[in-house]
Amino acid sequence: MTDQLADLQKAIVEGDDTQAARLVEAALAHGLPALDILNKGVVAGINKAGELWAANKYFLPDVILAADAFKAAMLPLEPRIKASRGAQPTHKFVIGVVQGDMHDLGKSLVIAMLTSAGFEVVDLGIDVPHDRFVQAVQQHQPAIVGLGAYMSTTMLEMKDVIGELKKQGLRERVKIMVGGVPTSQEFADEVGADAWGKDALQTMQKALALVGGSHG
Repeated sequence: MTDQLADLQKAIVEGDDTQAARLVEAALAHGLPALDILNKGVVAGINKAGELWAANKYFLPDVILAADAFKAAMLPLEPRIKASRGAQPTHKFVIGVVQGDMHDLGKSLVIAMLTSAGFEVVDLGIDVPHDRFVQAVQQHQPAIVGLGAYMSTTMLEMKDVIGELKKQGLRERVKIMVGGVPTSQEFADEVGADAWGKDALQTMQKALALVGGSHG
């Protein structure tokens, strides 16, 4: 791994969005492949941030800063990733954290993994109301909608989102995945989701399975 990629990991872990974006641009300028920058720099950095959060060595402000640094790094990177894939078809994945929930790090991890697998990700952000998910399905016509919740008090919002998609006649158009710390396969079955991802890697693997295993 180059020093640039190690520094990029560090910038994301430390939540330095300006440095993260600068390092991505420098790595691209030096001719490093976009997918290497993504996987060995951005994904590795956000994964490390996730590990620190899970080990209670990271606090909410740290998580927010790391997620912001991830987003800053992805801005110059995403167009290059798309360009490197040429005219290959991609599957759209709409993702958002449900209403009332402000946790962003888990979603950032999932986005990084999905992007590396070839999905075109539409990020609705955090605290997303039901109607915003409906609008996104109508506008983007994704293959999959991913619903995230990181608190037990917000996870039932997922059921309401799925209900609203049914009400609008959109449920059969998309596959729905749910994920987040308080969720489980049992919960996914209960709310009528198509799949549950216990972590970012499994979410990517199951998303690929839902679209027939194509990396786009």
